[in-house]
Amino acid sequence: MLLENYTLEIFKSHCDPGARGVHCYAHLDNDISKVLPYLNTELGGFIYTEDPPTLTLKVYGKLITIHSRKIAINALMDDQEADKIANWLQREINETWERRDEIEPSTKSRKQPVLMEIFKLLPHTNCKECDQPTCLVFASLVVEGVKDQDDCPPIDPENKKKLREYLSGFTFE
Repeated sequence: MLLENYTLEIFKSHCDPGARGVHCYAHLDNDISKVLPYLNTELGGFIYTEDPPTLTLKVYGKLITIHSRKIAINALMDDQEADKIANWLQREINETWERRDEIEPSTKSRKQPVLMEIFKLLPHTNCKECDQPTCLVFASLVVEGVKDQDDCPPIDPENKKKLREYLSGFTFE
Protein backbone atom coordinates (compact mmCIF):
# COMPACT_ATOMS: atom_id res chain seq x y z
CA MET A 1 0.00 0.00 0.00
CA LEU A 2 1.54 3.28 -1.14
CA LEU A 3 -0.86 5.72 0.56
CA GLU A 4 -1.90 4.63 4.02
CA ASN A 5 -3.33 7.82 5.51
CA TYR A 6 -4.18 11.43 4.80
CA THR A 7 -5.61 14.37 6.71
CA LEU A 8 -8.29 16.58 5.16
CA GLU A 9 -8.19 20.36 5.41
CA ILE A 10 -11.53 21.78 4.25
CA PHE A 11 -11.99 25.51 3.65
CA LYS A 12 -14.14 28.13 1.93
CA SER A 13 -12.84 29.94 -1.14
CA HIS A 14 -10.42 32.73 -0.27
CA CYS A 15 -11.29 34.51 -3.54
CA ASP A 16 -15.07 34.32 -3.09
CA PRO A 17 -16.04 34.32 0.61
CA GLY A 18 -19.73 34.13 -0.33
CA ALA A 19 -19.33 30.87 -2.25
CA ARG A 20 -21.56 28.02 -1.10
CA GLY A 21 -19.12 25.20 -1.81
CA VAL A 22 -15.83 24.27 -0.23
CA HIS A 23 -12.35 23.25 -1.33
CA CYS A 24 -10.02 20.82 0.34
CA TYR A 25 -6.46 19.66 0.67
CA ALA A 26 -5.70 16.07 1.50
CA HIS A 27 -2.32 16.16 3.24
CA LEU A 28 -0.68 12.79 2.52
CA ASP A 29 1.37 10.81 5.01
CA ASN A 30 3.50 9.35 2.21
CA ASP A 31 5.24 10.67 -0.89
CA ILE A 32 3.23 9.30 -3.83
CA SER A 33 5.19 10.89 -6.69
CA LYS A 34 6.22 7.46 -8.02
CA VAL A 35 2.60 6.57 -8.87
CA LEU A 36 1.73 9.76 -10.77
CA PRO A 37 2.77 8.59 -14.29
CA TYR A 38 0.73 5.42 -13.77
CA LEU A 39 -2.28 7.39 -12.50
CA ASN A 40 -1.95 9.65 -15.53
CA THR A 41 -2.41 6.60 -17.74
CA GLU A 42 -5.21 5.08 -15.68
CA LEU A 43 -7.28 8.19 -14.92
CA GLY A 44 -6.67 10.11 -18.13
CA GLY A 45 -4.79 13.02 -16.66
CA PHE A 46 -5.53 16.47 -17.98
CA ILE A 47 -2.18 18.12 -17.22
CA TYR A 48 1.02 16.36 -16.17
CA THR A 49 4.05 18.26 -14.90
CA GLU A 50 7.33 16.41 -14.44
CA ASP A 51 9.19 18.85 -12.19
CA PRO A 52 7.82 18.94 -9.61
CA PRO A 53 5.69 15.85 -10.33
CA THR A 54 2.06 16.97 -10.45
CA LEU A 55 -1.04 15.48 -12.07
CA THR A 56 -4.22 17.48 -12.66
CA LEU A 57 -7.48 15.68 -13.40
CA LYS A 58 -10.93 16.87 -14.34
CA VAL A 59 -13.47 14.50 -12.88
CA TYR A 60 -17.22 15.22 -12.66
CA GLY A 61 -16.65 18.96 -12.89
CA LYS A 62 -14.00 18.90 -10.16
CA LEU A 63 -10.45 20.03 -10.71
CA ILE A 64 -8.14 17.71 -8.77
CA THR A 65 -4.40 18.29 -8.56
CA ILE A 66 -2.25 15.54 -7.10
CA HIS A 67 1.16 16.54 -5.75
CA SER A 68 3.71 14.24 -4.15
CA ARG A 69 2.40 14.89 -0.60
CA LYS A 70 -0.87 16.80 -1.14
CA ILE A 71 -4.06 16.57 -3.18
CA ALA A 72 -6.11 19.72 -3.91
CA ILE A 73 -9.80 19.37 -4.83
CA ASN A 74 -12.01 22.31 -5.78
CA ALA A 75 -15.74 23.03 -6.08
CA LEU A 76 -17.04 20.58 -3.50
CA MET A 77 -20.56 20.73 -2.10
CA ASP A 78 -19.57 19.88 1.46
CA ASP A 79 -17.29 17.94 3.81
CA GLN A 80 -18.94 14.62 2.91
CA GLU A 81 -18.20 15.05 -0.78
CA ALA A 82 -14.59 15.97 0.06
CA ASP A 83 -14.22 12.80 2.12
CA LYS A 84 -15.85 10.66 -0.58
CA ILE A 85 -13.52 11.93 -3.32
CA ALA A 86 -10.43 11.67 -1.09
CA ASN A 87 -11.32 8.04 -0.26
CA TRP A 88 -11.84 7.28 -3.96
CA LEU A 89 -8.45 8.82 -4.80
CA GLN A 90 -6.74 6.81 -2.05
CA ARG A 91 -8.21 3.59 -3.51
CA GLU A 92 -7.20 4.60 -7.05
CA ILE A 93 -3.66 5.46 -5.94
CA ASN A 94 -3.20 2.17 -4.10
CA GLU A 95 -4.84 -0.03 -6.75
CA THR A 96 -2.83 1.64 -9.51
CA TRP A 97 0.38 1.20 -7.53
CA GLU A 98 -0.37 -2.51 -6.99
CA ARG A 99 -0.94 -2.97 -10.75
CA ARG A 100 1.93 -0.74 -11.95
CA ASP A 101 3.68 -3.69 -13.64
CA GLU A 102 0.67 -3.99 -15.98
CA ILE A 103 0.44 -0.25 -16.80
CA GLU A 104 2.47 1.79 -19.28
CA PRO A 105 3.34 5.00 -17.40
CA SER A 106 2.77 8.32 -19.18
CA THR A 107 3.98 11.85 -18.56
CA LYS A 108 2.01 13.37 -21.45
CA SER A 109 -0.76 15.91 -20.95
CA ARG A 110 -4.11 15.49 -22.62
CA LYS A 111 -5.06 17.72 -25.54
CA GLN A 112 -7.42 20.50 -24.46
CA PRO A 113 -10.39 22.02 -26.31
CA VAL A 114 -9.89 25.57 -27.58
CA LEU A 115 -12.19 28.16 -26.01
CA MET A 116 -12.76 30.17 -29.18
CA GLU A 117 -13.57 27.06 -31.25
CA ILE A 118 -16.36 26.30 -28.79
CA PHE A 119 -17.50 29.92 -28.58
CA LYS A 120 -17.82 30.14 -32.39
CA LEU A 121 -20.50 27.43 -32.30
CA LEU A 122 -22.61 29.09 -29.59
CA PRO A 123 -25.54 31.45 -30.38
CA HIS A 124 -23.85 34.60 -28.90
CA THR A 125 -27.14 35.77 -27.38
CA ASN A 126 -26.04 35.82 -23.72
CA CYS A 127 -29.58 34.63 -22.96
CA LYS A 128 -28.63 33.05 -19.60
CA GLU A 129 -30.81 29.97 -20.31
CA CYS A 130 -27.74 27.88 -19.39
CA ASP A 131 -27.56 29.69 -16.01
CA GLN A 132 -24.37 31.49 -17.04
CA PRO A 133 -24.03 35.27 -17.52
CA THR A 134 -22.58 35.05 -21.06
CA CYS A 135 -21.91 32.61 -23.85
CA LEU A 136 -18.17 33.13 -23.29
CA VAL A 137 -18.46 32.04 -19.65
CA PHE A 138 -20.46 29.02 -20.82
CA ALA A 139 -17.73 28.19 -23.36
CA SER A 140 -15.08 28.32 -20.61
CA LEU A 141 -17.11 25.79 -18.59
CA VAL A 142 -17.28 23.54 -21.66
CA VAL A 143 -13.45 23.72 -21.90
CA GLU A 144 -13.27 22.66 -18.24
CA GLY A 145 -15.55 19.69 -18.87
CA VAL A 146 -18.31 21.03 -16.62
CA LYS A 147 -20.82 21.78 -19.41
CA ASP A 148 -21.45 20.44 -22.92
CA GLN A 149 -23.63 21.10 -25.96
CA ASP A 150 -26.73 19.76 -24.22
CA ASP A 151 -26.52 22.49 -21.58
CA CYS A 152 -27.12 25.30 -24.13
CA PRO A 153 -30.88 25.29 -24.92
CA PRO A 154 -30.84 27.80 -27.83
CA ILE A 155 -27.87 26.30 -29.73
CA ASP A 156 -28.64 25.64 -33.39
CA PRO A 157 -29.07 21.87 -34.04
CA GLU A 158 -26.29 21.86 -36.65
CA ASN A 159 -23.89 23.66 -34.28
CA LYS A 160 -24.93 21.32 -31.47
CA LYS A 161 -23.86 18.40 -33.64
CA LYS A 162 -20.57 20.13 -34.58
CA LEU A 163 -19.84 20.90 -30.92
CA ARG A 164 -20.55 17.29 -29.90
CA GLU A 165 -18.18 16.04 -32.61
CA TYR A 166 -15.49 18.57 -31.65
CA LEU A 167 -15.70 17.66 -27.95
CA SER A 168 -15.62 13.92 -28.65
CA GLY A 169 -11.87 14.22 -29.14
CA PHE A 170 -11.50 15.50 -25.58
CA THR A 171 -13.65 13.13 -23.53
CA PHE A 172 -12.80 12.77 -19.85
CA GLU A 173 -13.32 9.16 -18.84
